[in-house]
Amino acid sequence: MYAFIIFVSVFFSFFQIKADEVNLFTTRHYESDIKLFDKFTNKSGIKVNIITGKSKPLEKRILEEGKDCNADLLFLADAGRLVSAEKKGLFQKTESNLLESSIPEQFRNKYWFGLTKRARILYYNPKFTSFDEIINLRYEDLANKKWFKNVAIRQSNNVYNQSLVSYLLEINGEKKTKEWLKGLVENFFRNPQGNDRSQILAVAAGEAKIAVANTYYYALMLSGKKGKEQQNAAKKVKPIFPNQDGRGTHMNISGAGILKYSPNKKNALKLLEFLISEEAQSHLSKNTYEYPMLKNVNVSKLVKKIGIDFKEDTTTNVSVYGTLQKDAFKLMKEAGWN
Repeated sequence: MYAFIIFVSVFFSFFQIKADEVNLFTTRHYESDIKLFDKFTNKSGIKVNIITGKSKPLEKRILEEGKDCNADLLFLADAGRLVSAEKKGLFQKTESNLLESSIPEQFRNKYWFGLTKRARILYYNPKFTSFDEIINLRYEDLANKKWFKNVAIRQSNNVYNQSLVSYLLEINGEKKTKEWLKGLVENFFRNPQGNDRSQILAVAAGEAKIAVANTYYYALMLSGKKGKEQQNAAKKVKPIFPNQDGRGTHMNISGAGILKYSPNKKNALKLLEFLISEEAQSHLSKNTYEYPMLKNVNVSKLVKKIGIDFKEDTTTNVSVYGTLQKDAFKLMKEAGWN
């Protein structure tokens, strides 16, 4: 009888440990995310165990471990990566009235949910390019001969660029996208290299007239966290939100889904729902300079300075970035985009 009581006690303790945790796999590398998860733990009593890494190694581990994988959630940057994980059968369908009512339809589906937004926009230096030249600039205009040898952008293997081209492929079709890519490649000021901040630096220095980069990289430079040199360079550059006289600016997301064999599904859902709360949305925006998914949430001064009242494209579902990414990448390579 005594032995039986010990067994029950040990079993119950083990169950309690499992019941009070959630295991998160994430490609995000922000210290501020960890602080946010600590807030969730303090509120809920649920400990968040975090494994960080790149998307492909994390996906490989999840697939190889199968039913034995103890991961509950996969948090990815870029809608294309979320769709890729969905196609591999990593996620399970999730129902939540809160998530569905809080997140616009174009930023979610039954398998994953967008938690933050990011805009991939254009930048110019007023010293070398007048505002009148770029006031109504569209993504499509980047192929115009006017910008010959003057566009700074990352390589074709960058997922943000692949999503942008997938977006334009959905909007404009294959023929027009091929023509656009041909003109864009001719307008590269150099062979694509470096990260988004490198493109902004090139425009600040007058080496190129237009840079393509996500808004949060620009805010990061302005914050001074990447050093005084980058901060001063960013101050020379101004942002432009493309297609404001039409469909609006291309938007992407960071998002997460509950994994197929999640051992702590209820806790995973609680974390997802916490991340869409006003408190969490404000924290994410103020620390990573992304746009919140919720409206009327306090954001950082830098995000406000870049712009919060611009017109977003609200009609294109971000899922197309994933479904068209292979086609987009093929067209990019055929056009000579290194």
